[in-house]
Amino acid sequence: MPANRSALVPVIALTALAPVSWGTTYAVTTEFLPPDRPLFTGLLRALPAGLVLLALTRVLPRGAWWWKAAVLGAFNIGAFFPLLFLSAYRLPGGMAAAVGSVGPLFVAGLAAVLLGERPTVRTLLTGVAAALGVSLVVLKAAGGLDALGVLAALASTASMSAGIVLTKRWGRPDGVGPLALTGWQLTAGGLLIAPLALLVEGAPPALDGRAAAGYLYLALANTAVAYWLWFRGIGRLTATQVTFLGPLSPLAAAVIGWAALGQALTPVQLVGMGLAFGATVVGQTGVRRAAQGAVSGSGAARVPVVASRR
Repeated sequence: MPANRSALVPVIALTALAPVSWGTTYAVTTEFLPPDRPLFTGLLRALPAGLVLLALTRVLPRGAWWWKAAVLGAFNIGAFFPLLFLSAYRLPGGMAAAVGSVGPLFVAGLAAVLLGERPTVRTLLTGVAAALGVSLVVLKAAGGLDALGVLAALASTASMSAGIVLTKRWGRPDGVGPLALTGWQLTAGGLLIAPLALLVEGAPPALDGRAAAGYLYLALANTAVAYWLWFRGIGRLTATQVTFLGPLSPLAAAVIGWAALGQALTPVQLVGMGLAFGATVVGQTGVRRAAQGAVSGSGAARVPVVASRR
């Protein structure tokens, strides 16, 4: 492997920790948190983490980045979190993640519309393979689907996909690191969720120690750290590479369900896991040299959004 491509490996590995962490969201939501409070859960996941990062970085947006941070915060956090938790509450965890596995196809379509980047045959076929593999993993959860839950899962995937494309298009201001950019988005998204949570769900529920621990984990490890790694990766990899790490989330959820919740894995599910993981690996290969050169850059949007070769 060429040296410049070897330099991408640790970046990919660290970025992959984000979707792996997000794969724990479903188990934590169902096992630790109060039921039927998706907005409140999204609020406590986003706003405290954002305020902590703002306190650590002490950097605020300037100029056009006030509205850009608000837009990115809306797509990546403000809309995504409530929709994600709504789908997690109304669907089996694996199925919610399976619907989200169409993210690579969403990103390819949005990149074509917003940035004029034509998706390659390889990108589309790999995206279909990833979605098929994840679907096989959750095949047993396919019965009795909730229509609102499915729509919420699709909408959350579309929101995150738009956030990836816009984050790649805008990059970040000179001299501003991914930690500050993450804090801006989490704070903006949390502030968008707050009035909606109070209006729709009313006063916050009483929390016991188990729920408090669940929210603390979601805010710190699952959000502040994971999103810092995610936005750092978006700045250094192509959006195609980043979005093909997404299937690691449902794969992690399936493994956690098997290891911690006693859920069985059938041979068909194991085949699906292999297919989805293979698509994830293929999604990291065949990128153009511009993506490799981005490792030494500042993280601004300097590479094509869809840059896979056929």
